[in-house]
Amino acid sequence: MEIRSTTEEDLDVFVDTIHAAFGHFPDTPTEGGGGLWWSALEMDRGLLALTADGRPIGTAAAYSFELTLPGENLVPAAGVTAVGVLPSHRRRGVLSAMMRHQLAELRARGEFVSVLLASEATIYGRFGYGPATYTARLTVPRHRAALAVPRARGAADAPATGSDSASDSASVKGSLNDSVSASVNDSDNGSIELLRRAECGEILEEVYDRYRRAQPGALSRPHRWWALRAGQPPISPAPRYVAVHRDPDGVPDGYAGYSIESGTLTVDETIATDDAVFTALARFVLGHDLVSQVVFKHVLPDHPLRRQLADFRAGEVSGDTDWLWVRLLDVPRALTARGWFVDGELVLDVKDPFLGEHGRYLLTVRDGKADCVPTNREPDLSLDVSDLGSIYLGGTAPSTLVRAGHIRAHHPGAATLADTLFRAERSPHCLHWF
Repeated sequence: MEIRSTTEEDLDVFVDTIHAAFGHFPDTPTEGGGGLWWSALEMDRGLLALTADGRPIGTAAAYSFELTLPGENLVPAAGVTAVGVLPSHRRRGVLSAMMRHQLAELRARGEFVSVLLASEATIYGRFGYGPATYTARLTVPRHRAALAVPRARGAADAPATGSDSASDSASVKGSLNDSVSASVNDSDNGSIELLRRAECGEILEEVYDRYRRAQPGALSRPHRWWALRAGQPPISPAPRYVAVHRDPDGVPDGYAGYSIESGTLTVDETIATDDAVFTALARFVLGHDLVSQVVFKHVLPDHPLRRQLADFRAGEVSGDTDWLWVRLLDVPRALTARGWFVDGELVLDVKDPFLGEHGRYLLTVRDGKADCVPTNREPDLSLDVSDLGSIYLGGTAPSTLVRAGHIRAHHPGAATLADTLFRAERSPHCLHWF
């Protein structure tokens, strides 16, 4: 078997092979290739596994992203994608060989963290990846969608509530050129403008970029993704309505892209630069007429929106699942790259069985920055590199993995100390699909 890097000339073979690996057929091409997931592939970062006689049997690729770490620190991250092996050649070591080859290439490029979305949860742990962000679906029946008066504010200052508040309080200012564009005043002194997806590409790109720079766990969406419309809504050309929130000065600072089918309004993603903007957008879609329920496809499992409902039980959480998996390729570089919020010291004994590596590191945090160096001191925690990937962004508490039997705490206070140190300023979340 041979594993080699791909070029642009390999695109058709690569795409055919990964589709065959998953038992799919290529989508019907759209004009200019827009919307096809593979139009954004970086073919200089792809791999093909070939038989001795040159037949393709496996693929793997990576995108060049930026990952936002706790402390709003941005670092390069390889987004591993399009990994597959033909059914005729599975369980022969092809996948392991490609993963080992790819990790070596990522290190050679100077990258110290890679991420992926796992098609199956049992595959990538053995290659050193651990689930690090989580997402869920929140479904709210329209007739139970009233928002409660915030108790931290006086009633006189509180926004209007009730399931019809968004539509009843809307002040329609008019439309432009027969489009559906309309503006409504919102209770946070901003406004919401309703647009079609085709009308607001630049706005979505700019707002998302502001959002992802401040959100731990978020990935960049390179301009070429938006230009090629390669991905899932709202990047793709699929028709969507977009509620764009603007601040009092008219600057866009949030959006919610949605579609309606059979009485269900489904929000693909809600992007907001702060909680007040998210609430305004949620109020808008929850107040939509002629729908029976509103589904938010991607929210944090513990998102405050459920607490904002007057009827707590109205918000049904489902599909609580992992999303972004993280793999560290250089432990000291990775740990010193993120921001920290509590001073302390921790000795980590880290094993990397897939790469046959083992290191013990002294992590010292002072004034928001960390130093991480090899040490011979007795460890506080012993853990697999996949577990370190899980806790890296602050979305999984080390104590949870201690209780699960994956991380070993060498003294009673170790897990509590690790929880305190690794906690992020807010829960990490990733919305980007790749």
